[in-house]
Amino acid sequence: MKLQEQHIQDLASGASFLATGGGGDPYLSLLCAQQSIKQYETADLISIDSLADDAVIVAVGSVGAPTTSLELLPSVDEPLIAIRAFERHTGLSIDAVVSFEIGGGNSLIPIVAAAAAGVPVIDGDGMGRALPEVQMMTYSIAGISPTPSIAVDYAGNSVVFENISVLEYEEQIRDFSMARGGIVTTVEFAMTVRELRQCIVADTVSLAIAIGEVLRLARGNALHLIQKLAPVFEPTSYGQLTVLFSGMVTDVATSVIGGYDIGYALLRADNNAEKQVRVDIKNEYLTVWEGDKLLTSVPDLITLLDTETGQPINSERLSFGQRVTIVGIGCPPHFRTPAALAVVGPKCFGFDFDFTPIEKLVY
Repeated sequence: MKLQEQHIQDLASGASFLATGGGGDPYLSLLCAQQSIKQYETADLISIDSLADDAVIVAVGSVGAPTTSLELLPSVDEPLIAIRAFERHTGLSIDAVVSFEIGGGNSLIPIVAAAAAGVPVIDGDGMGRALPEVQMMTYSIAGISPTPSIAVDYAGNSVVFENISVLEYEEQIRDFSMARGGIVTTVEFAMTVRELRQCIVADTVSLAIAIGEVLRLARGNALHLIQKLAPVFEPTSYGQLTVLFSGMVTDVATSVIGGYDIGYALLRADNNAEKQVRVDIKNEYLTVWEGDKLLTSVPDLITLLDTETGQPINSERLSFGQRVTIVGIGCPPHFRTPAALAVVGPKCFGFDFDFTPIEKLVY
């Protein structure tokens, strides 16, 4: 598929729906992607099965706190600078790029990179949602090393990371992003198609485009939109969409801590002032609580929609007085294995409970 401007716009919206509040605000990355496909005239979205097994793939995206991306503006140049620096350092020739996560701005940065480098984008990602840490990608869970890696800051300066463990890399790349203004562009996870095929969450870019198309054509009340979106999710490996809550944001408190946006939001129900919920945040929406009752938690997806327009709300855009509908979605099976839950389950975020699937909590 040759990606056109409308595809890019729909991808930005649909990826924000899947991003569970994270992945970075898509607006500026959308502008960069639009500029890139105009400047370089094309960006191709392809299936992983259209490449040879030994083709070289890298993951491209931004690392840092999403809030800082609202102030430290991205550039159309940084992804290409990172790719060329990676090729010079490793001696590899990159055949295609893939997303870290199908989340907000991080779903669009690979398109910027692909258009500039003249390579295609693979239809899929390493999460099927957004999550804040590198060891939480399916690539890491499958045993693929994120290094050697190249990180590029806002000034075009590049730094190499290599020969370190996944957890060491997460710590070091986070420190580097904080030292360079809060967000950097990286190229990491060099792998063959054969390796990627074992761990990719396939077809999520085209899914996000389809979601975005529904959000655009059926724009309006969130409950109406959920009904329209149900058939889009039905053939996928995601679980059923469930409306968990509808009400007004009464408090939001987040801070940039250790390179993440960390905090919470409180909401009061529209039809019952006594009913309130709390949403915990670490870049993404992690849990929804009604008092002591857990309604859903990571790694299942939590999406907050503007009740009137149905548009997804990134965590850094959440503010007092917004009227919000909270939707829970069962995550794909790749995050419900013991190996995955060991790095993406609630305890990995400091909670003292094990993961319970949303379908067991709300039905």
